[in-house]
Amino acid sequence: MTARDNRMAATRGETLWTHIHLLTVIAQAGSFTQAAQRLALSKAAVSQRVAELERAVGLTLVQRTTRSVRLTDAGQRLVDATAESFAHIARSLSGVRDLAGQPRGLVRVTAPVALGRQQVAPALEGFFRAYPDIRVELELSDRFANLGHEGFDLAVRHTTAPPDNHVAWKLCDSRTLLVASAGYLRRRGTPARPSELGGHDCLAYLRQGPAHWQFEQAPSRARSEPERCSVSVQGPLRANNSELLRDAVLAGLGIAQLPDFSAAAALRAGRLREVLPGWRPVGFFGDAIYAIRPWSPTTPRAVQLLVEHLRAALAGGFGAGG
Repeated sequence: MTARDNRMAATRGETLWTHIHLLTVIAQAGSFTQAAQRLALSKAAVSQRVAELERAVGLTLVQRTTRSVRLTDAGQRLVDATAESFAHIARSLSGVRDLAGQPRGLVRVTAPVALGRQQVAPALEGFFRAYPDIRVELELSDRFANLGHEGFDLAVRHTTAPPDNHVAWKLCDSRTLLVASAGYLRRRGTPARPSELGGHDCLAYLRQGPAHWQFEQAPSRARSEPERCSVSVQGPLRANNSELLRDAVLAGLGIAQLPDFSAAAALRAGRLREVLPGWRPVGFFGDAIYAIRPWSPTTPRAVQLLVEHLRAALAGGFGAGG
């Protein structure tokens, strides 16, 4: 091979590195369109680069249908083998960029719909005023995203125990509250014990199987251990969004367990009332709000600043209940 051939091969290899990175982004995004948007390319350019990479390796790397895009075994093997290298490059670049002074960059965040709408999104206005060169992509979804696989830098989650293989910052405490409207309680009566909930319209969060609510009562002089009980409940509506359940409770449809960040404003305004305040709902929503990211030796400055801002914004909690 001549020196000219060697130079051409090296140049070709350098070009393919960007194509392999594109394949990694396609794996995270799940579509050519989203990958193109993330990399500021046209969809045609994405298709062309994938085709060039497939010709270079002599294998099909991406299977396309009218509805979805997924990697072949060879494509996934290539992505898995190079993912940590690209992540290391991204961390190194972020670290060097941080030396420039003014924080900048993109932070991709996922959060549950209600928590994101009510708490995370309102906090961003002040964040952007403080750091105008940082951009945020906020995806609201009640499913649990695989942060590393889908390319998220941060998740804001309502949980009791964040995963051990992630970095987690506690933003604030949170409580689950049992609530109803005054109109519903006048019409149906106020339960005095959890066992009475079986005779009420209970609006449960939508999960697989029958709805069971668990409660705990604090220890007293007569009991050294907290009293716990579980109640099977049913009602006219189940839904997987706490905002929707809150609105149904406000409409007088029944009693629901809500996280305090969804119920707080209506409780303060007197539109909702706490039911069974001596019993604490347990085992459903988490006890705290956390910011979580995949483990890495360093945290990009833009991510760290967003975490600190959210922690300050949520520091007072939600002011609901006792």
